[in-house]
Amino acid sequence: MSRSWILAGAVALGLAGCASAPMHYYTLATQAGPAARIAPALYPFELLPVSVPAQVDVPQLVVRTGGQGMQPLDGERWIAPLGDEIRGALSADLSRALGVPDMNGLPGNGQPRLRIVLDVRRFESMPGGHALIEAAWSLRLTGGSGGQDAFSCTSQVSEPAGAGYDALVAAHQQALAELANRIAGTARVYEAGNRPACPDG
Repeated sequence: MSRSWILAGAVALGLAGCASAPMHYYTLATQAGPAARIAPALYPFELLPVSVPAQVDVPQLVVRTGGQGMQPLDGERWIAPLGDEIRGALSADLSRALGVPDMNGLPGNGQPRLRIVLDVRRFESMPGGHALIEAAWSLRLTGGSGGQDAFSCTSQVSEPAGAGYDALVAAHQQALAELANRIAGTARVYEAGNRPACPDG
């Protein structure tokens, strides 16, 4: 066998050895199930863009490693920016819990709607441990002849996470669903013209 063929084979093997590991992509959106029969809230809502902490505002999943360590995982990534993933999942969860659509970006024609603002303060991921979301959020009626003061709360939700990244993402989905339920329950009291209490947590 000629030296050129040997060299070509060595290069091919070297390139194969250097091939990057497969990339895995995750989403916080859940598969839509059958619609629950609930009384719709008084007004449609609009969930504004969600802000997230800078340390997790990256394409990679960022996991906690011990007391102070944080590690981005190059082979495990969100399919979209994390703020968009959270907003999309929470919007769907809120729509199911309130029985009304998210009208963000659509004309209101002067009709009242509930504006929801969410600022994620912590988004903590510990495989085999927990998925934790801490967020400040506010409610305000806009349009129409409203005048009700805005209402603000802070919530922390932690869900146990099994081993593996699929289980970790599923735990974050559960945490967002719980957060949506807390916001929705408060929103129904607020829309009725009453002053709600912040939900526990």
